[in-house]
Amino acid sequence: MKAIRLYEFGGPEVLRHEDVPVPEPGPGEVLVRVHAVGLNPPDWYAREGMPDVPPELKPPFHLPLIPGTDVSGVVTALGPDTGGTGAGRFSVGDEVIGLLRFPTALQAGAYAEYVTAPVADLAHKPATLDHVHAAGLPMSGLTAWQYLIELGHDHPSPFQEARHRPIPLGADTTVLVNGAAGGVGHLALQLAKWQGARVIAVASGTHEAFLRDLGADEFIDYTKERAEDVVRDADLVLDTVGGPRSRRFLRTLKRGGSLFPVYFGDFDDAENAELGITVTLTQVRSSGAQLAELARLVDAGAVRVALDSTFPLADARAAHERAARGHIQGKIVLTVAD
Repeated sequence: MKAIRLYEFGGPEVLRHEDVPVPEPGPGEVLVRVHAVGLNPPDWYAREGMPDVPPELKPPFHLPLIPGTDVSGVVTALGPDTGGTGAGRFSVGDEVIGLLRFPTALQAGAYAEYVTAPVADLAHKPATLDHVHAAGLPMSGLTAWQYLIELGHDHPSPFQEARHRPIPLGADTTVLVNGAAGGVGHLALQLAKWQGARVIAVASGTHEAFLRDLGADEFIDYTKERAEDVVRDADLVLDTVGGPRSRRFLRTLKRGGSLFPVYFGDFDDAENAELGITVTLTQVRSSGAQLAELARLVDAGAVRVALDSTFPLADARAAHERAARGHIQGKIVLTVAD
């Protein structure tokens, strides 16, 4: 089969399109003929060798590796202890989606024509989506779900001892989503609206029409004004950008509010306590059951997956170069099979 592999860490130029053996599914796994692959930040973090992550927090990498975790495809073979018609079971010919082995394996070999997938990580593909759109759902959708709706696991974050707990969302709740046009942001906006919340979307001005069409009640163009200067008394900030500047959103929240940075930044626990604000984060984990809930919302019309751009598998380098330019609207997806 054809796959993308890297033999050294570096920029997009280290990605090679070449022939590799088709993997064989083990116990509890199926073999998936990949139709499309969703790109996510861990893909380029792994490609670079995660240079900014402390060695004790860095997962093991074994080169050469095939990147990728998000797939949409068709089951072509069953490993031992799989199959049947029970919940969480799949048969040859089923169309499936999944976030594979994350975060226990930071990269699961999805940039390929075939990939093995744990049954527990898979859900049936939404019937209303083609494979290309469906491949954009797993990691971004599960991140939004686990931050906003249900964590669904007891694993602590590697960056914080405090356990993350989503807050109840409803008509009396105001949610600010920073980075609202991106993969996680545009899905989080829709989940918050599904729960009935009022949503303030923060992005650059080119994304305003897109985000209002998804249901944003208010839009802030960060190139013209800063959200922390104009927003007060929000109940929740989901900062999909996160990092060192996430702390600035503390002033947008009411006492008792919550700030959820997807990428942890520099916070002071004493300051958070004085302001009465909870700051927690989590690390997204694979969950076929939660992905099935998201798929049902997609088929019900409550959630849409937007595409920024698509690239053939052989052009994975160009896809990573597109990601590096930023200002992404929705998801970048690799197309693999018709």
